[in-house]
Amino acid sequence: MSQSSHKYSLTTRIFIGMVAGIIIGAILQALFDDSGDLRFSIFSFEISTYNILVEGIFSTLGQIFIASLKMLVVPLVFVSLVCGTSSLTEPSKLGRLGAKSVGLYILTTAIAVTLAISLGLLVSPGEGLNLSTDAEFTAKQAPSFSQVIVDMFPSNPINSMAKGNMLQIIVFAVLFGIAMAMVGEAGKRLGAFFEDINTVILRLVTIIMNLAPYGVFVLMAKLFATIGLDTIGSLAKYFVLVLAVLAIHAFLTYPILLKLFTGLNPWSLFKKMREAALFAFSTSSSSATLPVTMETARNKLGVGKSVTSFSLPLGATINMDGTAIMQGVATVFIAQVYGVDLSINDYVMVVLTATLASIGTAGVPGVGLIMLAMVLQQVNLPVEGIALIIGVDRLLDMTRTAVNITGDCTVACIVGKSEGEIDEAVYNDPDAGIREEEVDLKHFDQNS
Repeated sequence: MSQSSHKYSLTTRIFIGMVAGIIIGAILQALFDDSGDLRFSIFSFEISTYNILVEGIFSTLGQIFIASLKMLVVPLVFVSLVCGTSSLTEPSKLGRLGAKSVGLYILTTAIAVTLAISLGLLVSPGEGLNLSTDAEFTAKQAPSFSQVIVDMFPSNPINSMAKGNMLQIIVFAVLFGIAMAMVGEAGKRLGAFFEDINTVILRLVTIIMNLAPYGVFVLMAKLFATIGLDTIGSLAKYFVLVLAVLAIHAFLTYPILLKLFTGLNPWSLFKKMREAALFAFSTSSSSATLPVTMETARNKLGVGKSVTSFSLPLGATINMDGTAIMQGVATVFIAQVYGVDLSINDYVMVVLTATLASIGTAGVPGVGLIMLAMVLQQVNLPVEGIALIIGVDRLLDMTRTAVNITGDCTVACIVGKSEGEIDEAVYNDPDAGIREEEVDLKHFDQNS
């Protein structure tokens, strides 16, 4: 890295990478058709520029970046949870953290889906549309709620870590940390060992974060080179409505809850969430963004370690406000396209199902579409209707992931405030975390 890179903060450089990737992707989308027909010859070899850039360089580097982020999730969650739990002096505190976190996550999800249905009925995004429903969508079978509760407890914790089953990892880490706290000196020695591992993992997070502008660039270039604007055009009303509800929930619901429960200034939260939000938008994964979310909550928002170690991994697993908003709008949209009139009772059932499903399908691949399939089946709408919105769902998924991690940090701040585990001086300091970031950048440059 050059010395000139210090002129810009990491957030600014990530934003520059994202914008540059969007521009490059849009140019490639304009120059090449779906088959990448525009070709040129070098040294008598016919080479597809499109395939080399998009399917080769961009795709490969993007997958490496995502894999690098996911690589950190399991060790970070396990080690930080063990450290946080083993340091608790009050056993009852863990129960309070769990009850408050889960309760707030369920509350925000219920508000999200209710807001989505209300605005969906007001705007009517599917009325008058005659979209083709020839496309097929096969929904994966979602487990029952009782089975999800059983599956939270790992029979083989090593296998749970290998598969990245976050709920099982959280349960095992909490139990392991409690056991450490109960064994006295042996637990303290082991706790010091885990603290050292945690320090190393956080340094690894810093290294990956400094590569983020390049990772974000290739992800955006790949995405916008493969998504056509014509797909968005046919679903413009649905697309814009989902974005609008996501914005209202992020910039109205969260600030109201934060101000109501803590008295803290919501603007400080939004300013400090920029970097994590850009990560979430680029990766479309709350889990992949978790290392950045935890770093933001601890160093920039001043939330205590025990709260961030518990609430944020839990939120990345079960808090799906953005997905709930998509479900609410999509249910109204699909019902209107198919000409099905839903009753008030049906919409109440959608709210309940979507809220419970945010926990009930945690850890299942393709969670957003599985949850929507569950909701549609609950009110007897055709699951095949999901095929209508798949074309634009990738872009919406990026936005709702940014909303999800903002909700995670909002809940962490509320829980931290209620437990006396938030440093308000750090929260209100506009430079909190930035000074540490600059030191890390210099350290990284000197060793690169």
